[in-house]
Amino acid sequence: MQWAEDDFELPPGATRLQSSAPIKDTIYVMYHGTTKATAELILKSGFQQSADGMLGRGVYLSRDLQKASRYPIQSPESDRVVIKVKVNVGKVIAINYQEHPRQKNWHDSRYGEVFDTAWVPPNCGMVQSGLEEDCVWDPNRIEILKIINPKPIQGWGGAVCSYI
Repeated sequence: MQWAEDDFELPPGATRLQSSAPIKDTIYVMYHGTTKATAELILKSGFQQSADGMLGRGVYLSRDLQKASRYPIQSPESDRVVIKVKVNVGKVIAINYQEHPRQKNWHDSRYGEVFDTAWVPPNCGMVQSGLEEDCVWDPNRIEILKIINPKPIQGWGGAVCSYI
């Protein structure tokens, strides 16, 4: 299976993946990988913060479709979907190494400045895949656009083609 979007139109005001850090108060298209059953719950009730994770509580997303399509890692690909969303990232902090002093408390005012999104840059050593990761504190910053299902890899003249 190959992951690809069937349309490449951006919603009004949204920005495509860039290699740079998310820019404060910018709207981005992001992706959340999950199971089909959990996707249905999210569609009905909206996103909920995870209880914990590498960056603590929040909603884990990525501007990289390939990153999101790997999750949940323990689920077979046939049970995975990716939720395409748009997010106003608000105020962003880069968490670019393990044991960063704000790694799990980036949203807590008791530790200084409050941030809306924590961003793990690509290839900084925190994520095994080397792909970026984002954690958004407030689920209300996230608007669901659609569900993306994996597509069979299509061959053409004996070659494998993908549309990423």
